Amino acid sequence: MSSQPLRRQDGAIAIMFALMAMGMVALIGLALDLALVYNRKAELQALADATALAAARQLDGTVAGITNALNVAAATAASYHYQYNALPVNWSSAALRFAAAADAADAGWVDAATAQTMPGGILYARVDTRALDAGLGTVHTFFMRGSGDGANTASTAARAVAGRMSTQVLPLAVCALSATPAAARVNVAGNAAYNELVEFGFRRGVAYDLMQLNPDGITPEHFLIDPLAPPGTTGTAAHFAVDVVRPFVCTGSMPMGRITGGALTVMRGFPLASLYNHLNSRFDQYGNNNCSPENAPPDTNIKPYPYTGIAWMAAAPAGQSAGAWTSGGTRLWTRADPQPGDATNTAPLYGPLWAHAKAVPYAAYAAAPTEPAAGYGAFSASAWASLYTPNPPTALSYPATQTQSTPYIQSSSATYFQAPSAAHQPGLARRRVLNVALLACPLPAGAVLSASVLGVGRFFMTVPATATSLNAEFGGAAALSSLAGAVELLP
Repeated sequence: MSSQPLRRQDGAIAIMFALMAMGMVALIGLALDLALVYNRKAELQALADATALAAARQLDGTVAGITNALNVAAATAASYHYQYNALPVNWSSAALRFAAAADAADAGWVDAATAQTMPGGILYARVDTRALDAGLGTVHTFFMRGSGDGANTASTAARAVAGRMSTQVLPLAVCALSATPAAARVNVAGNAAYNELVEFGFRRGVAYDLMQLNPDGITPEHFLIDPLAPPGTTGTAAHFAVDVVRPFVCTGSMPMGRITGGALTVMRGFPLASLYNHLNSRFDQYGNNNCSPENAPPDTNIKPYPYTGIAWMAAAPAGQSAGAWTSGGTRLWTRADPQPGDATNTAPLYGPLWAHAKAVPYAAYAAAPTEPAAGYGAFSASAWASLYTPNPPTALSYPATQTQSTPYIQSSSATYFQAPSAAHQPGLARRRVLNVALLACPLPAGAVLSASVLGVGRFFMTVPATATSLNAEFGGAAALSSLAGAVELLP
């Protein structure tokens, strides 16, 4: 009799096992469904990331840049498949939107047609897969479908925002000598062959002391840019502290996607005495500053070109840059600025010429977002007699006859080339070229001001800076699209 209750419990284990098995099947089924949704989400995120990055890389401030962004995004999407690489993506440009700010509200993200009406302010691209074919984000489930009251499908989507988070511009600004982006300087009357390209009033191949310029007065004007206040926003006095600005002087960049599209906040008077050592990191000089060779490497060629030792000019320059010249007592210019025929100009007053860049014929100029890959065709050194009149310098031993060759790129000649120290090699080419904002001047009185940027000039440091002088040769206006930092995905 004692064994009868045990016989009555013989089926309990089977029942419990069946219930447990059903639960395990349910959990396994749910896990499979979740895995399908997770994998589809990962596929869509990869698609969104790749197309947003591809589109953002094309944004260069032009209508063509928006068009290129559309085309590249479509081509990138065409290379993707989903559902375990089985089905092609049915792309639609409706999934791609543009904005001037990464954190713009939904109303701030516009379609391509709208973006093309204001391309200069467009910096970011956003891809949202919810705007694509609904089937792309629809996952057909198994357990849910078999459960009777569960959904047959689940939906997922992905979104990505990409754009440039920095611009390769020094937090230094000077006044543009002219508001005209490109003009012809007539060097020889009646001979258009020697009409020279002048950009914002600067001449390529001529050195200027950036601390001694003012097109609207005789007191030098130069400015410190608030590196933490993007265009159109108001900066703060704390941002002008040397400790705040110092890292951006070292790297030659600022953490903003652009410097145009709104007024910049600037402070009158660039504190060169506190920052010249940081500029000189480009010459492999790190002893008196807080720059690091890792994030602020030296140039690949750190050879200075002091005017007392220039080897390629027959007339030794009288100074490191073109001599100071006050136009009628109202403008602080240089001897390179007056029109030809000024009898007071002599060869030494032009300063060192063509260390990094050559003068360019005006006929070679093309208004475009980017210059030709090979650069503009330039004058040869034999043109000096016509370009720098009436008492011109002559080329004594200019390094080569090739159109683009200059002393700076003569890596095989100790006369013109010096490598950085072994610990800091190989360095970074053209680190001595400073991208400097050119402002619309004159600016009103005051210490902290709002200023508009007309363009960016490339200035090659011929020698290390001092506490009072920053001598640099003008190398042409930089296309704004060429100054953007790396495109990144935003959180």
